[in-house]
Amino acid sequence: MSAPSVPLDHQQHAPMSTVSGDGSSHSLNDPEKAASKDLDRNGSSGDEAGEKRTGEAAQPASAHAAGPPGGPPGGPPPNGGAQAWLQVLGGFFLFFNTWARGPAGVLNTFGVYQTYYESGQLFTATSSDISWIGSIQSFMVLLIGCFTGPVFDRGYLRHLLIAGTFLIVFGHMMLSLTHTFWQALLAQGFCIGIGGGLLFVPAVAILPTYWTTKIGLAIGIAASGSSTGGIIYPIVFYRLISKIGFAWSVRVLGFMALATLVIPIIVMRQRVKPPKARAIFDPTMFTDIPFITFGFGAFLGFIGLYVEFFYISFYGQATGITNDSMSFYLVPILNAGSVFGRTLPNILSDKIGPFNVIIPGAFVCGILVLCNITVHNLGGIVTQALLFGFWSGIFIALPPVIFVALTKDKSKLGTRIGCGFALFGCGVLAGGPGAGGVLGNDDRDLHWKSVWTFGGVVLLGAGAVFLALRFMLVGAKLKVKV
Repeated sequence: MSAPSVPLDHQQHAPMSTVSGDGSSHSLNDPEKAASKDLDRNGSSGDEAGEKRTGEAAQPASAHAAGPPGGPPGGPPPNGGAQAWLQVLGGFFLFFNTWARGPAGVLNTFGVYQTYYESGQLFTATSSDISWIGSIQSFMVLLIGCFTGPVFDRGYLRHLLIAGTFLIVFGHMMLSLTHTFWQALLAQGFCIGIGGGLLFVPAVAILPTYWTTKIGLAIGIAASGSSTGGIIYPIVFYRLISKIGFAWSVRVLGFMALATLVIPIIVMRQRVKPPKARAIFDPTMFTDIPFITFGFGAFLGFIGLYVEFFYISFYGQATGITNDSMSFYLVPILNAGSVFGRTLPNILSDKIGPFNVIIPGAFVCGILVLCNITVHNLGGIVTQALLFGFWSGIFIALPPVIFVALTKDKSKLGTRIGCGFALFGCGVLAGGPGAGGVLGNDDRDLHWKSVWTFGGVVLLGAGAVFLALRFMLVGAKLKVKV
């Protein structure tokens, strides 16, 4: 792969520069200090350093990125070993219980419960109203990151894990007692959503302190936990509900959440803590143009993603493509495809760069949502669910990698990840109810073509924003890892 003719940090917008092979960082940290260290250590000119940077892979973090200025105790991130892999295991189970959780159904499985609630067996509400349960819960998971990110940066990992576990289990128990829409909204939307928000940022923010050279792989494996949970939880719920009823089905899932969340409490350890208390809010993120631009693109992407996640199951049932039983399995099928979509693209991103992976992923997702308009048989909708599951996994697993790359001061990484995903949450909050409003309430005249057009177009818009950001960072050059 040939190096570009202009080094990344010599361009007007340079925050996405690379990390050299010896582990020293450049514009992702203080560019003047990095340049000074390069000259002092190697005696090389700025041009030579620039050539080295562009020839190297654009790694998301440096050896110094694992902690505050001065470096963490014990040297650079281990990039392997039992303790590092235990953090991946802990992150896997945090994703397992935050982005895909039974009737909590946060971001990947709510379509199953949307269909169940639509049946009227528990309460009566419109399609748009029901979507608010999943949307608010998803929004809370992502919004709470604005607060949990700074708390994590201050060293309170264990406190976040314990509090989040309690709220998730307690929310399940309260959900099992509900009989009205508002009770479900409070228990499922707010209580479990807040609990998930306490757990989500630690799931991704801790990994860059243990990994640099294979950060995409580490986050991808951890993020695949949400897909695994998105397969297991809805199937368990569906198989149990006809045998033991809604209430006990939800309680069983609550006990499953408790059992699996004990694992990260036991194994996860915060390797780097700040030497002193940090400010809760980081105002510099609002002047970081690449950071804000990526956040806006992902905001659009999440609107479109959760149109599909929330409505694919109901679409199959309402149009007669699937029977009631098969409609419940569409979301687990989608999540089965997402298992590979959250690992394989991340492995590829370690080689060619995360932007070079997420851009085509966004365009493909948009095209697949539009293709729902032409799906009229069982084979077509199952194939579409598998393909969309694979490509949508990119949106879940790659943003943390990109945030690592766009964050200069790695001691603020938790804050940046939390606030970035809070912006994504606004997209989730808009996507489900927005599509519900487009769909309408007349069962004899549901506007499915409009729903899929809405979701597909905003995903294509997300791809266009990502492409514009890539051009902002490296210009029109193709053979650049970014």
